[in-house]
Amino acid sequence: MSDRVPQPVDRQLPTEEARDLIALVRDIARREIAPRAAEEEEAGHFPRELFTLLSGSGLLGLPYDSAHGGGDQPYEVYLQVLEELAAARLTVGLGVSVHTLACHALAGYGTKEQQTEHLPAMLGGGLLGAYCLSEPSSGSDAASLRTKAVRDGDDWVITGTKAWITHGGIADFCTVLARTGEDGPRGITAFLVPGDAPGLTAAAPEKKMGMKGSPTAQLHFDGVRVPDGRRLGEEGQGFAIALSALDSGRLGIAACAIGVAQAALDEALAYATGRRQFGRPIVDFQGLRFMLADMATRIEAGRALYLAAARARDAGASFSRQAAMAKLFCTDAAMSVTVDAVQVLGGYGYTADFPAERYMREAKALQIVEGTNQIQRMVIARHLAGPESR
Repeated sequence: MSDRVPQPVDRQLPTEEARDLIALVRDIARREIAPRAAEEEEAGHFPRELFTLLSGSGLLGLPYDSAHGGGDQPYEVYLQVLEELAAARLTVGLGVSVHTLACHALAGYGTKEQQTEHLPAMLGGGLLGAYCLSEPSSGSDAASLRTKAVRDGDDWVITGTKAWITHGGIADFCTVLARTGEDGPRGITAFLVPGDAPGLTAAAPEKKMGMKGSPTAQLHFDGVRVPDGRRLGEEGQGFAIALSALDSGRLGIAACAIGVAQAALDEALAYATGRRQFGRPIVDFQGLRFMLADMATRIEAGRALYLAAARARDAGASFSRQAAMAKLFCTDAAMSVTVDAVQVLGGYGYTADFPAERYMREAKALQIVEGTNQIQRMVIARHLAGPESR
């Protein structure tokens, strides 16, 4: 059974341009994404053609400068686009978020020459990016990464393995964090590596519980040679660049989580309205009504939280604590809402004939990626305790 088209959310958008943008995204979701989502996820098909369409529609560079092919959109608007895409299919919404994350280092720390040379193709030229920070032995403790980049004349030679890479094996470019100096966070540097660089290979994709259409794979760097002109930022600045990118990326995950939760609520509400037991629709029973009310409240609260963090970012204020809170709350809300959606559908919710079980499996991943929710609690607590806190 194919997914139903997500129900429109009543959004408060700042401009007429933003309202037109959301209308475009909803049209693409209705015509191109939702009808094939269930079938393609079951088959493990990555919809590269959809990303080509999104790129051609200007949706892969929304929060970046139009001088380099971006959309000049505030994060408040960009995140609502992600929510709409994720409600139609998480593989697409999360894929756009990861691509945006992969562009962050160049857009924020690259030289003008680097930006002019690379950004237009990355933002609107049909390319797809990957973000390479995690490794088999360094996940939450990202500062302990072991992949090395050694200077050789005007080049850097990168050797090591990256793990859990979304778009691993299919990305056209990778933002790679590698060790160029001392142990710890101060010895890490960022590089922009072509996806077809000699010596760069991908392992077989991981066999995951959910998001089967989104390839996740290890990437092996076997003496990959990169010109110094592809170093992003200063030597040793890479970890600070990575943390900056993750603050923004966590907001992307939060928005995707609310998209999945909204889709699950829509499915549960439609089923409860149409399913009859004891002579009336089951939505008339108080126990179910209270469950649906709680689901809707969690979604609205999560949406308000990620939008408040986005507005802080757009205003140039510090938003790291709010980003961690949004990622934590929204992904926990998505897990709770999708579990409840399966319960509303009863036995049907446990079958692949309805998308509720897929939403539940997908929601679990969002509590893990871009910093587990335990790490988010550590980030929040550190902000509360002050800069001297460990």
